[in-house]
Amino acid sequence: MQRIDGQSLAKKVQAEVAQEVAQLKLEKNIVPGLAVILVGDDAASQAYVKMKAKACEGVGFYSITHSMPESISQDEIIATIEMMNANPRIDGILVQLPLPKHIDTTKILEVIDPKKDVDGFHAYNVGRLVTGLDCFVACTPLGVMKIFEAYNIELKGKDVCVVGASNIVGKPMASLLLNADATVTITHIHTKDLKAHTSRADIVVVGVGVAGLIKEDMIKEGAVVIDIGINRIADGSLVGDVDFENVSPKCSYITPVPGGVGPMTIAMLLSNTLKSAKARI
Repeated sequence: MQRIDGQSLAKKVQAEVAQEVAQLKLEKNIVPGLAVILVGDDAASQAYVKMKAKACEGVGFYSITHSMPESISQDEIIATIEMMNANPRIDGILVQLPLPKHIDTTKILEVIDPKKDVDGFHAYNVGRLVTGLDCFVACTPLGVMKIFEAYNIELKGKDVCVVGASNIVGKPMASLLLNADATVTITHIHTKDLKAHTSRADIVVVGVGVAGLIKEDMIKEGAVVIDIGINRIADGSLVGDVDFENVSPKCSYITPVPGGVGPMTIAMLLSNTLKSAKARI
């Protein structure tokens, strides 16, 4: 069993981004800019936004966070996004999810200029991903693909089971895997027999937010397991969707939680923002 070190890989990606940013600034006087919209006072969202701001600073980006009260109107959020769409210093616009219930998330995401949609959630980018065209890809699935590449994990012809069908993780993950010539099964909350699908897969990618969902008997010997889930349990510790202790001995490769996919998500956000900034040239 090889434990995948997402932390080290993310640091390597960030170092490469920082090097390119320095070069871009020197040669073209361009500093990549990322703007984040944070609505409300959800502790987890605030923590993620702080991590993103710190990562931006670390690679030399210009970054700004628009913190808004939970009571803010949809029109006010849209006006802020439109202002950032028009700002030439901003290359990436990120709306921290989830948004309050009175806000139409789909409407908000569709206001973002697709060329600045570094989260890869706009329908324009989703459509291009499905058809295999160049686009911005959702950061977590993109981070998983980077892990496969870094660890030389072959995808072509492999049976892959994606557990979870969200727009943010499951669906883009499945599209990326299909584009890489894998045979993909997508399972979700209404799937009748989850074990029947996971137990025959060469690779299992899970991201549903249910602690310990994937048990030892649900994984075949030698499988690759990518755990995207992150859950805080009663003792305060963070765990994934996989019963790591019992599943890991059966795996050829497995990501831990924390320290697996999580750091790669932020690394890919930086990579996407750099890609957008380079399009200015």
